[in-house]
Amino acid sequence: MLDWTDQHCRYFLRLISKRALLYTEMVTTGAIIYGKGDYLAFNEEEHPVALQLGGSEPKDMARCAEIAQVRGYDEVNINVGCPSDRVKNGSFGACLMAQPEVVAENVKAMQAVVDIPVTVKCRIGIDDMDEYADFARFIDIVANAGCDTFIVHARKAWLQGLSPKENREIPPLNYPRVYQLKESHPELSISINGGIKSLEDTKAQLQHVDGVMMGREAYANPYILASVDQEIFGESAPLLSRAEIVHAMQAYVERQTDQWFKPWHAARHMLGLFQGQAGGRIWRRYLSQNGTGKNPDPNLLLNGLDAVLTAQENVKAFNDSKVG
Repeated sequence: MLDWTDQHCRYFLRLISKRALLYTEMVTTGAIIYGKGDYLAFNEEEHPVALQLGGSEPKDMARCAEIAQVRGYDEVNINVGCPSDRVKNGSFGACLMAQPEVVAENVKAMQAVVDIPVTVKCRIGIDDMDEYADFARFIDIVANAGCDTFIVHARKAWLQGLSPKENREIPPLNYPRVYQLKESHPELSISINGGIKSLEDTKAQLQHVDGVMMGREAYANPYILASVDQEIFGESAPLLSRAEIVHAMQAYVERQTDQWFKPWHAARHMLGLFQGQAGGRIWRRYLSQNGTGKNPDPNLLLNGLDAVLTAQENVKAFNDSKVG
């Protein structure tokens, strides 16, 4: 979720679910060690939150894991699944599935300096290394190094010939391969990722694995997370309505002190909040048209909400008139 799940996005999602584990966008070791910006900033309200780390040099990975722990992250996740060219050229991401010994070295180096969990997100294979035996070998080597939690995108990645977008859609999903892994390794925590679009899908997957990661569907339709705490974690706390979330995010926007911050930096993650609802298109259009440019609306979210509520009242009045 590079460039998507930044701290503003995660704060927004945390308003919807208090229990779901949130992951940062992938951050490289080079950015953390040598970058001029603060790539590890997050809001305290985001907990539990995991840093997704990209790299392949054990010394650097260990240093970044240690920094993450000091900063307060709850987990460090090694990205061995991203197929983008810039990741591949940097010798990390999905290409590391061909080098399980390197991933194992990183796990050992990181676990030696932190107490928080070190986990791995991977694919079921890459290129021609797509048999179950290849996948199992990767898992065995990394697990023997001490990693006991894997999040598996149930597609292989074609590093030659497909774009990152195509790698999210064209290689077929193979859920049974992930189920087989869990059956072979009941001692490991196995979560599944890819193509899961509803809580019903999530519950079905939890019959086979320990966890479910939902990425782009949760971004496009974030209110899908609203029932997670109750239906998955058994919580009884009341849900925040979409309108309550908008008001909370407006307050969040008003608290920002960074001189470069603009309401759009938070609003862009909220375009799908009214997905499937009356006024959803109006919401997206209002935010997009009034959140950017030289003079963005400082009350962008509240004014957008007013436009949605007006549209919903008009729909209700129209429906009532037809009934009458």
